[in-house]
Amino acid sequence: VQLQASGGGLVQDGGSLRLSCAASGRTFSSYVMGWFRQAPGKEREFVAAINWNGYSTYYTDSVKGRFTISRDNAKNTVYLQMNILKPEDTAVYYCAAASSRTIPSVAARYDYWGQGTQVTVSS
Repeated sequence: VQLQASGGGLVQDGGSLRLSCAASGRTFSSYVMGWFRQAPGKEREFVAAINWNGYSTYYTDSVKGRFTISRDNAKNTVYLQMNILKPEDTAVYYCAAASSRTIPSVAARYDYWGQGTQVTVSS
């Protein structure tokens, strides 16, 4: 599986962005898809994930109520809608795919990674 993330950019405090992650391959629907982020000088952290059919989602506490993960298996794409963005959301955002029956929040559980897209929130 090859993953291509897009949609990052510069936005003001309180603004919105939607990230997309397009996947190659015919087995996209069999993967749990996740979003992670990494700020300068910090470790990569889990943001959100969604199971194969979109019925189950999982978020880190700091983005609950502001971010929404979704997927369109017909388009081999997963999305991250980010609202009420804050300066502390500034990071490079990565999409990832995991072959798992559960929804992992640990980066090591993910098998494939996209190249990352920069999100910068100005105050």
